[in-house]
Amino acid sequence: MSTATSTVKIVTPADEGLDGFLGSIGVRFLIDGDEAAERFSLVEHPMSPRALAAPIHRHTREDEYSFVLEGRMGALLGDEVVEAGPGDLVHKPRNQWHTFWNAGDEPCRILEIISPAGFERFFRELSDMGGVVNASPEVLLQLTEKYGLEMQPETVPGLLERFGLRVGEQLKGGWRP
Repeated sequence: MSTATSTVKIVTPADEGLDGFLGSIGVRFLIDGDEAAERFSLVEHPMSPRALAAPIHRHTREDEYSFVLEGRMGALLGDEVVEAGPGDLVHKPRNQWHTFWNAGDEPCRILEIISPAGFERFFRELSDMGGVVNASPEVLLQLTEKYGLEMQPETVPGLLERFGLRVGEQLKGGWRP
């Protein structure tokens, strides 16, 4: 059995072109699947105060793990509502309906581990088209199908009202705290 080796990679705040905006939360690309033999990918999501990340959705191909760096992250996992703070890890298993948000009045940042890799490419494509607000429903549907994502966009108004949320804004300075 052989182990893949790669060169050392350090991502610093000075790195250019590694961040984007998905329409309500940011994304910073840290480790792509091709750098980890497709075993996992790692992105950072900065969220403005009270920002909803996405409609209720589920992934059919990957698990997600959200590690809170700062702020408070809320999540709806099936029927269960949880809140996590710095140092907490929230597992969002594949095939489970879920969503997440910034549960506080200050910015929130999470590291998102995606396993296996591949879904980070959805974030890159969505960011490249200007985020969800700039994608036509047809293009968004094609993108979600391509990545095995099922979404319920009709849940957004209820989520905003139920949890006192809003569509997020891009944080000044991108992902930087």
